[in-house]
Amino acid sequence: QVQFVESGGGLVQPGGSLRISCVASGFRFSAFAMSWYRQAPGKERQLVASITVAGTTNYADSVKGRFTVSRENFKNTVYLRMNILQSEDTAVYYCKRTNYEDNWGQGTQVTVSS
Repeated sequence: QVQFVESGGGLVQPGGSLRISCVASGFRFSAFAMSWYRQAPGKERQLVASITVAGTTNYADSVKGRFTVSRENFKNTVYLRMNILQSEDTAVYYCKRTNYEDNWGQGTQVTVSS
């Protein structure tokens, strides 16, 4: 059974940083590209960042230069390092396999506010 457990969210001031994590299970993690998504209140879920098996990364324009996605295959974990956070980054963040219709995890709430 494919599962994702996101963690590390919280309340952070504008301009601050946070690193969130996602532990995956139920499949061979090292063989799949992974993606981070977010959903802000009243908005549709959007793709934020992706990382391929080889470690190639891609980002939404809104986070490019501020966010960094990485992975540790031996921990079945994908990370999202978020710098220079803005109020517009407030959302619930989720991970899943890229281009797969996996069930969503519970997500981790990131709130950027002073």
